[in-house]
Amino acid sequence: MHTLIEDKSFRNKLYVFKDRREAGKLLSQQLVGHKNTDAIVLGIPSGGVPVAAEIANALVLPLDLLIVRKVQIPYNTESGFGAVSPDNMVLLNEKLFSKLNLSAEEVKRQIQRTRETIKKRNDLFRKGVPFPSVKNKVAIIVDDGLASGYTMLSAIAFIKRHEPQKVVVAVPTGSKETVDDVLSQVDELVCLNVRSGFVFAVADAYENWHDLDDDEVLSFLKNFNESGTSND
Repeated sequence: MHTLIEDKSFRNKLYVFKDRREAGKLLSQQLVGHKNTDAIVLGIPSGGVPVAAEIANALVLPLDLLIVRKVQIPYNTESGFGAVSPDNMVLLNEKLFSKLNLSAEEVKRQIQRTRETIKKRNDLFRKGVPFPSVKNKVAIIVDDGLASGYTMLSAIAFIKRHEPQKVVVAVPTGSKETVDDVLSQVDELVCLNVRSGFVFAVADAYENWHDLDDDEVLSFLKNFNESGTSND
């Protein structure tokens, strides 16, 4: 069953969350059925980490990171033509990729750079420890929003390869087209702020927004591990 949970009062509205922490708290209210279960919360760095920390704290669940990364377009690093999962599987946005006219060498180079970034982040954020078992568990994958969705789709495919009982995606905001694509791949999608339209930016859902650096991500993880709470 593919279930979408949204807040219809937020539909197509901008700046509905104060920050990522508030968004995480609101998401946790829609996930309360998973409180004190054997579910696991998996945050996608960097922006998904504060959201995931709030959810894990509210639901009294373990928190870990699911380190996936977009494959950047060489001349526009803000955009990607696919994503790479923690086990190095590549998922390409075929529709976009076909329009880029990249050489085979450029594609190979960008994918290799992405894999190197994933390894560095795994060493830095997770200290290289083995990924936790999600077999027969509910996996709650969290990010701060869905734009093109390929990072999330890569994360979902990775989790499915590890035989979970159920896959839940929780994001504060998402493009309507991407929400539909992701929903078809999961059991449940919680997306409070669904927005239609030609132009979509995750940042437009938040009053306070900035790109998180590595030190901030480490601070969230340290705080959660020490006290089960997060800071901002």
